[in-house]
Amino acid sequence: MAKEVWRFIDSGNSTPSFNMALDEALLDWHSQGKFPPVIRFYGWNPATLSVGYFQNVEKEINLDAVKALGLGFVRRPTGGRGVLHEHELTYSVIVSEEYPEMPKTVTEAYRVISEGILKGFHHLGLEAYFAVPNTDEDREALKNPRSAVCFDAPSWYELVVEGRKVAGSAQTRQKGVILQHGAILLDLDEDKLFSVFKYPNERVKERMQKAFKSKAVAINDISTKRITLEEAKEAFYKGFAEGLNIELESYQLTEEELAYVNKIAKERYETDEWNFKR
Repeated sequence: MAKEVWRFIDSGNSTPSFNMALDEALLDWHSQGKFPPVIRFYGWNPATLSVGYFQNVEKEINLDAVKALGLGFVRRPTGGRGVLHEHELTYSVIVSEEYPEMPKTVTEAYRVISEGILKGFHHLGLEAYFAVPNTDEDREALKNPRSAVCFDAPSWYELVVEGRKVAGSAQTRQKGVILQHGAILLDLDEDKLFSVFKYPNERVKERMQKAFKSKAVAINDISTKRITLEEAKEAFYKGFAEGLNIELESYQLTEEELAYVNKIAKERYETDEWNFKR
């Protein structure tokens, strides 16, 4: 049987507002039947702190530190917690809720989509596996995250190597379409990450940073050889094709499509109303 053909877009490094606007635009186009399902790889310029749709910026984020470090800042349309996008491969997957192989529940759809990431890690020679919270305490912790930091704990079907989280993802469903995007860490600057969040006091911050080391890890801290961004792209490109049993066809956005994306970026993701609203 012929494999489904999905589009593949590598949009390179872009501004935080453009990155979120393009994910939204792809969701729109797919919902309107103008676009097949799509896998997208991207990066950030400048390095950026993104926060989840429901996060309270004033309460959780140290905006002075964000500014002092020259970081970009944007609110995602997806849930989840704060992510520092710097030394990573960011991906997004846009596919209809009605897609034949797509389970109806969020967690199971997460597992199916994340199969591509799992296979990507295997291509890099890393023994990754899915995290499945198996105690009542673990499951309860998912409902009430103690930290504003995304990589602080694995959630359902997140990717783990040697017990530590190596990729963080978030999902939203709008207009009958699933948008899942996430960060695959190549390297991690923990001091920088922890400097952009607020804590009750310095002692709490130190304790959380110390605990974090046992919960999250970057690819290059565990790989036997240094993995470049290009090598990661190649591995995860193959991984998505295998994991989702699809063929990928490269695509470049038209001028008209780019104009639409830039309009969304300007009208939503560059506004204080969107980024600081909660």
